[in-house]
Amino acid sequence: MGKPEARSPVPVPETRSPMYRRQASGEIRNLASVPSSLLPAFGSVMGEGSAQLRRFVIAPYDRRYRVWQVFLVILVVYSAWSSPFELAFRKVATGSFQPVDLVVDAFFSVDIILTFFVAYLDKSTYLLVDDHNKIALRYVTHLGFPMDIASTIPFQTIYGLITGKVHHDQVFGFLNLLRLWRLRQVSVFFSRLEKDTRFSYFWTRTFKLICVTLFAVHSAGCFYFWLATHYHDSYNTWIGFKVHDFKDRSVWFGYTYSVYWSLVTLTTVGYGDLCARNNVEKVFTIFYMLFNIGLIAYLIGNMTNLIVHSAVRTFAMRDAINNILRYASKNRLPEGLKEQMLAHMTLKFKTAELQQEVLEDLPKAIRSAIAQHLFCSTLENTYLFKGVSKDFILQLVSELKAEYFPPKVDIIIQNEIPTDFYVIVSGAVDVLAYKNGTEQFLSKLGPPEMAGELGVIFNIPQPFTVRSKRLSQVIRISHHHFKQLLQPPTDDGKKILSNFRQVTVTRFHQCGHSCI
Repeated sequence: MGKPEARSPVPVPETRSPMYRRQASGEIRNLASVPSSLLPAFGSVMGEGSAQLRRFVIAPYDRRYRVWQVFLVILVVYSAWSSPFELAFRKVATGSFQPVDLVVDAFFSVDIILTFFVAYLDKSTYLLVDDHNKIALRYVTHLGFPMDIASTIPFQTIYGLITGKVHHDQVFGFLNLLRLWRLRQVSVFFSRLEKDTRFSYFWTRTFKLICVTLFAVHSAGCFYFWLATHYHDSYNTWIGFKVHDFKDRSVWFGYTYSVYWSLVTLTTVGYGDLCARNNVEKVFTIFYMLFNIGLIAYLIGNMTNLIVHSAVRTFAMRDAINNILRYASKNRLPEGLKEQMLAHMTLKFKTAELQQEVLEDLPKAIRSAIAQHLFCSTLENTYLFKGVSKDFILQLVSELKAEYFPPKVDIIIQNEIPTDFYVIVSGAVDVLAYKNGTEQFLSKLGPPEMAGELGVIFNIPQPFTVRSKRLSQVIRISHHHFKQLLQPPTDDGKKILSNFRQVTVTRFHQCGHSCI
């Protein structure tokens, strides 16, 4: 029996940070850039720990290998531009472009060799296979291997070395088009960029659409020029009808005409000077126009989706505000109440990235850890929880809700049934009381003071109205959750009641209230 196959489990983030981890064979800096194929399916059994890959095996998510792939994308862009260009203009194919093509082909040859050392994911077990024989067998039997070889071999250079002469046969121009097979790497690269939150999705997608358009214009123009140069009657061609000696003109002269024709055809603005003159050109133009219909629909659809997506929050806010205005008008609400509703809705949209809704889709453990990081110190500094145990604070903070209130909005209304009380994190609130229909100012509260705890602890209607004085952030503590933590009576509960008697009773007696 041979040595059993060693496989490395799919990387799992360490508990110290759910977004980052380090491994001996590589490093994942951003999980958003990891393909979904490297993530395990539900129910799959994964080994514990992180087994290292074998020697001379590259992890597909290795940072250095990713840099190499980005470098290859730059070379692919050159190949995608040069292949149609060399087909149309054979002068450059055997001239200044030939040494550059050889260097580019050399780099892709290195990539073919590297692929024999890159681990792959076994989709049945979701483990990285690092066995050299398995990796080689998978690559050789895959369609990508023969196509990679065919797109890398410099046929024209080899023919010239064998025969000792430079050959201008058009067959080599078409063989060079095999390099377009490499464009699949650009597609994978853009897919990874679109998922990477470090880059703007809007600009990444827009740049991709621009590249697709430029490539279509360039390729069609080059092939159309090739048709003109190989038609038996050069005068009866789209460019020969205007420029009789176009074959003797410079390369860039012909390329300018070709791109001009291609762009005019793509944008469907019509022809005034260049148009098809023979049946071959007309057939090509027909198919190019049919292709343009799909391309333009693709471009318009994507750009429309990007623009609408970028403005969707603005549309939602305007709809919400219009609904509030219609509701207030229909029910004849007071102007002050309508302003409070509008202020609250506007603030909700402006602080969307800071609202509690952001955390709802996260696991409870992560939500609790975030709440502990944000609010533990605030609760410990409030008079009611001074001296209580750390465990009590952690249990209390796990169910907190953070909220924002714009200026002059009622947070607590006098005589309402107590369901929550509040700790002020930032801003300021006014404590008010209504007597004989008259509003009286009692006090001003700021961080880290509390509001509404009197009604919760005594289980009586709230004795005061609490109104935000300016933009304020508060954390809301549920009456039900708070009472659960105090049952049965514990040392923490006794400490809370002691703190309450020492501070709150004195405060409210000074305000002239006998509700305690």
